[in-house]
Amino acid sequence: MSLVKQEEFAILEKVIKCVLFDPESLSTPRPASRALSPEDCELDRLFHCSIRNRLTALKQKVDFIKTQDVMNIYHAMVKQGRRIPTTQPRPSSCNLADFALSRVLLAAMLLYHPQPVSLLIEVRDEENFSQPSNRLDKTMSDVFSLLSLFFLRIGKTRECPATYCQIASIRQLLDHMNESSSFTDADLKPFRARLNELRHIVVSDKESGKHPEAMTMLLERKLNACDVVLTQLHESLSVLSVELVPIHQKLVALRRHLVALAAKQKPSKADLKPLQEELRKLDSKRVNDRFLGPDGTPVPSSQALVVGILEECFEIAHEIEAREKDVSFTLKAIYDRLMEIRGQLESLVMTHRWTLRETDLWNYENALRDIDKMRVDGKFVDSEGNKPQGQYVLLYLLRRCYGLIYRLLSSSEPVSEELMPIANKLSTVKKCLNEVLKYGGPFTARDLYPYQLALYQIDQTRKDGKFISSEDGSVPEGQGILMAHLNECHELLEMLKESMSDEEDDDNENDE
Repeated sequence: MSLVKQEEFAILEKVIKCVLFDPESLSTPRPASRALSPEDCELDRLFHCSIRNRLTALKQKVDFIKTQDVMNIYHAMVKQGRRIPTTQPRPSSCNLADFALSRVLLAAMLLYHPQPVSLLIEVRDEENFSQPSNRLDKTMSDVFSLLSLFFLRIGKTRECPATYCQIASIRQLLDHMNESSSFTDADLKPFRARLNELRHIVVSDKESGKHPEAMTMLLERKLNACDVVLTQLHESLSVLSVELVPIHQKLVALRRHLVALAAKQKPSKADLKPLQEELRKLDSKRVNDRFLGPDGTPVPSSQALVVGILEECFEIAHEIEAREKDVSFTLKAIYDRLMEIRGQLESLVMTHRWTLRETDLWNYENALRDIDKMRVDGKFVDSEGNKPQGQYVLLYLLRRCYGLIYRLLSSSEPVSEELMPIANKLSTVKKCLNEVLKYGGPFTARDLYPYQLALYQIDQTRKDGKFISSEDGSVPEGQGILMAHLNECHELLEMLKESMSDEEDDDNENDE
């Protein structure tokens, strides 16, 4: 597939920004030289009445997002269209920017029409599917990610559209691990387990026919691409000799400690010293720059992998020593932005049950993607093309932010945003009751009254045994989880009441 030409990026960028952020600006008049085909007119009509009034409004909504609002968009997406052809052959004679404009509008239509899903599959074969061919395909991927975040936000975490953003996040982390060459089998196991869980969701939806075949096929190809990278990472570790595995694991751990130390605004030399001593001990095991086996002979394989990490650790330690205050002045803006994002994401990790809206992660993902694109051959460069000191710090912060986003996505609970306050209240009550039961009495009915009142208030919000939306009377996701927590709280309360009755009986017997 041909790449979009450099001179045509201005046209594409304007449309892409309109699609995702500013649909109103598409109302500006078109140049007279541009003749719209009937298909383009239809796309524009559908774009204006759908994207502007639905996607943008839903993304910026400050109140709880209704499940039905998201599902209406999704049902429109999977509904079979009749006006736009399923296949889109690339024209040979028209200007590429004209065709690209039509394709971007198709990407904007993604939430309302099934054909773009099929189109994304058609333009990539199985081998190159994991790497978007050009910016247009990336735009389509962006819209998929946004829809996926909406599914997480309404609590539909066990449905295949919700897996898209998680698969993409895993792929980002695997690519960065592959680039750093600093990982162990223990680091890869959680990703393998999570990919298997996501694949189970996709296969289950495919077998049940709950979602269209194009959607499940798209997700399966994304999963297959992740499996390929994960297999490559496993194979790169398989060359390690048994004698070098412990050394490799120590070096990976030391490297992480070093980059974490380097990321601090004022790294402590006292914290650096023990890490340097560990590095020197490991380095002393080499003879003629090669690690030896138990019999004193050089280990035949995997020397380069281990020595490479060792030398990188020494380089990071030297960079920490040489750095007087902060990272290079030319990289300071990137460093400050990454520190700001990391701080905000770490706060969300601590308070995500109360403050996180999954769609808010969209802004962080875009910011990190923009920073990642600044790298040239894997390094950040200044205006003159030089590579200033502080590379390891920035890469650590970037990967740390990607990891935090993945952690937040993975921790998303299958409970609708509207029911999360009730879920949090039940969780707090259950923890308190468990603590009271753990430490025991003596306590009175008055001590249990706050818990009884809290459960009574929660019970009163139910209608016909279900938690109902106060806005439209719908039944939000998460009913089973909330009912399980509520029943468990009632059981704990009854156990406390029984123990209180036993204590009263014992007191009566003692009085007699």
